[in-house]
Amino acid sequence: MKTKITELFGIEHPIIQGGMHYVGLAEMAAAVSNAGGLGIITGLTQGTPEKLTAEIKRCQAMTDKPFGVNLTFLPSVTPPDYPGLVDAIVESGVKVVETAGNNPAKWLPQLKDANIKVIHKCTSVRHSLKAEQIGCDAVSVDGFECGGHPGEDDVTNFVLLPRAADELSIPFVASGGQADARSLVASLAMGADGINMGTRFIATQEAPVHENVKQALVAASELDTRLVMRPLRNTERVLVNPAVERLLEKEAELGSKLKFEDIANEVAGVYPKVMTEGAMDSGAWSCGMVAGLIYDVPTVAQLIDRIMSEADAIIKQRLAGFAA
Repeated sequence: MKTKITELFGIEHPIIQGGMHYVGLAEMAAAVSNAGGLGIITGLTQGTPEKLTAEIKRCQAMTDKPFGVNLTFLPSVTPPDYPGLVDAIVESGVKVVETAGNNPAKWLPQLKDANIKVIHKCTSVRHSLKAEQIGCDAVSVDGFECGGHPGEDDVTNFVLLPRAADELSIPFVASGGQADARSLVASLAMGADGINMGTRFIATQEAPVHENVKQALVAASELDTRLVMRPLRNTERVLVNPAVERLLEKEAELGSKLKFEDIANEVAGVYPKVMTEGAMDSGAWSCGMVAGLIYDVPTVAQLIDRIMSEADAIIKQRLAGFAA
């Protein structure tokens, strides 16, 4: 299947693996890229330029296909070494960067000078247009269904994707609620040029996370996520567990008086405990509503092949039948 996204990134299938904390390691990215999609290493999981360089080299040893690096730009009292991380990406020869969080304009000249393609994650049309204006090559449009940070507008993809298609000139992929061939075909119909999957890729054999995490996703329904940190305007969609329920109780009790320190125990340092140790109730960890569409734990190649073959059948048989 050829789309503007496959041509832009030099990949076989219009499927991108989103950057995910403690999931986007070399094993994950290489498996997706080898299966014809675009794998993504999560830069902030590595933390330092030296570790990121080493992780990129590990991935390069596992695949000769294109892969990218995610860099999320966050406000912080002690921010990561962003200049060093960008240097590591450029010097390692990576040709795709997925940016997220704050406006990446400061870093675009250096990335562009290195012929790196940039796709920026956005949760609204206005942010997508800004990404286009500053020179991003593509955007990932995240609907309200998505795991992680859905923004504060609460617009689902059935409206957000056609709106993005009406306004954007650069290609975009649909993110949030993406799990199977139906997701892909529907997203293409609404104007996207591909899909970005996060939660679905965690429930694969190659995902470098504890088996407890994968089985939790298989067991979860579309009703098992919650929105946390809304009072702080830093909304995150997470899988419900006892720690999340405690967090929500604190938010309800404190209301407008809530400070990050009040919920730090439930949100800080959670990912190593969950993803590596399998301590599922340690705190809040990102999960999309799409968990309700996860029924198995295939290999990455099996998942992508299934999506593409079933998408072909939907387009050529089911949809073509309506035009008869």
